[in-house]
Amino acid sequence: MLFAIVTFALPGVTLAVLVLAYGAFALADGVLAVVAGVRGRWWGLLLAGMLGIAAGGVTLLWPSLTALALLYLIAAWAVVTGILQLVAAVQLRGEIANEWLLGLIGVASVIFGVLLVVNPGAGALSVLWLIGAFAFAYGVLLLTLAFRIRGLFARIDGRVAR
Repeated sequence: MLFAIVTFALPGVTLAVLVLAYGAFALADGVLAVVAGVRGRWWGLLLAGMLGIAAGGVTLLWPSLTALALLYLIAAWAVVTGILQLVAAVQLRGEIANEWLLGLIGVASVIFGVLLVVNPGAGALSVLWLIGAFAFAYGVLLLTLAFRIRGLFARIDGRVAR
């Protein structure tokens, strides 16, 4: 919930941090996808990983990119990696069980990227507000769950003590 408050109070700082966090995520995700692609000889994951490394590197080297340019970069990365994840899911059909999960992740990634491109007028500030609203709601739900679990532990302790 503190993250949500900071997001609403300091959107510029939050955007800068999110740009760097996205760069680190894309870089790490790309490295891990390359490793998995090389080990399994799956060219789809290898290409997705290389794209992630490139996206992360560009983001970390030039963090002053405008929010709109970053929005388009994230959208393109999401669409292309989503397509490559779909290709990898098809390739893995005979290799692993539940490969449809990778396909579903690919579909979600493509939908996310398309939505960013279709509605760029909403801008980075709107995306930040959505992230902040989600973080606040998530925090409220986690606190509610924590109090419920605390009550559960108290009931369990009462039963054990009898």
